[in-house]
Amino acid sequence: MSTPQLVVHHDKELMAQAAAARLITKIVDAQASRGTASVVLTGGRNGNGLLAALAAAPARDAVDWARLDLWWGDERYLPEGDAERNVTQAREALLDAVPLDPERVHAMPASDGPYGTDVEAAAEAYAAELAKAAGPENHGAVPAFDVLMLGVGPDTHVASLFPELPAVRETERTVVGVHGAPKPPPTRVSLTLPAIRSAREVWLLAAGEDKAEAVAIALSGAGEIQAPAAGAYGRSRTLWLLDSAAASQLPRSLYPPASP
Repeated sequence: MSTPQLVVHHDKELMAQAAAARLITKIVDAQASRGTASVVLTGGRNGNGLLAALAAAPARDAVDWARLDLWWGDERYLPEGDAERNVTQAREALLDAVPLDPERVHAMPASDGPYGTDVEAAAEAYAAELAKAAGPENHGAVPAFDVLMLGVGPDTHVASLFPELPAVRETERTVVGVHGAPKPPPTRVSLTLPAIRSAREVWLLAAGEDKAEAVAIALSGAGEIQAPAAGAYGRSRTLWLLDSAAASQLPRSLYPPASP
């Protein structure tokens, strides 16, 4: 478990641009050391804002996109191409603009795919895909992701792990089907906390006043069942990337010495 580190930016635009630059550097470094890189994407306004900033970044072509594996932390169990699916939004924000290897873009199953309405079977299939990609040097049945990004919801949820629901209590499986999510759509596929914690680095993104209370709760020592964001951390680094509004309820003692 790594101790959370905070970076607080003036606004969400600066946060997205700085996070995109940070991600480019991390991918390039990983590719230089191991030949490939592995990143878990998140949806939502902050995740998509980061991808859009990356698409516009002058340094984006420093990444060897063909040697990058992309995974997702969660997905809405909707038909392929649905505008609400995280992968659809990611394609629009970035993926369609860069030369990725399609075989290394690991989208979660769609509800009109081979598993139909059986979201549990879809989750098992994604878990199997993760396990197949995990090497003997990895920790458990998932690859050792270089960076796993998560948006933080106003209720402290991350991925599709909502407070008190069964998915956040899972300790064995790496991927689960989620039923009855408190925000639509109710049916989803999500990585679990054990899978999230396999990542080398976990980055939690939050911007806006509506996220301020959730950020303060998650960083105040709350339990992960009540505040799932509190249970999301990386093996070597846990980074909270915030704008000033999302950080507004934190005590100044938690701020880094010199936040941009």
